[in-house]
Amino acid sequence: MKLTLRVWRQKNAAADGAMSTYEVDGISPDMSFLEMLDTLNEELLLAGDDPVAFDHDCREGICGACSLVVNGDAHGPERTTTCQLHMRSFRDGDTIDVEPWRAAAFPVVKDLVVDRSAFDRIIQAGGYITAPTGAAPEAHATAVPKPDADLAFEHAECIGCGACVAACPNGAAMLFTSAKVNHLNVLPQGSPERETRVLDMVARMDEEGFGGCTLAGECATACPKGIPLFSITAMNKEWLRATRASGRR
Repeated sequence: MKLTLRVWRQKNAAADGAMSTYEVDGISPDMSFLEMLDTLNEELLLAGDDPVAFDHDCREGICGACSLVVNGDAHGPERTTTCQLHMRSFRDGDTIDVEPWRAAAFPVVKDLVVDRSAFDRIIQAGGYITAPTGAAPEAHATAVPKPDADLAFEHAECIGCGACVAACPNGAAMLFTSAKVNHLNVLPQGSPERETRVLDMVARMDEEGFGGCTLAGECATACPKGIPLFSITAMNKEWLRATRASGRR
């Protein structure tokens, strides 16, 4: 395939950015989107130009590093991570816009790379347990009802990619935060911090400058791991319960 790429280029966080246009040829439909960008960068390097900076790591849909907005959609037209998006999702002659996550809480570092350390600070506020676990316990040593185990596992699938924030018209991080809260709050190991966890993580989320949630639902639609929208309502219930129990506002 021959494609026209319009890529966001920004030298650093302080510089102004703009879209730059490139032509790439000989793209196989079986290439991943990141492999296509690798091809573009090889051509740029051979021409003596600065390659396009973009985040990537495992390229297996696990790490959540590949954070790109493709033609206006977080991770592109398929419900998957950008590294698992293949060029067969496009047609020969297409023009493709490639941009970084668009959210105030995710400032651009360079080109398509954004700083997502705000997510790390939300986790630091309460995404952990203090129960001493020691070595690996015997299987079924702590009984967990299957519905709770299934719910915890469903939320544990969140890879922290930030697609929910990029897709949200308000730039909210509610789906990410709710996944981390609900993952631990339904398990007995997470019970000691149940109240403080949700209060502290939500407070930190607000401090980081994420927008307010209006349940537009774009976050759940864009999530490559299928974190459900009801996760947000479940966290809201946890927050109200914790607020009443602690007297905090």
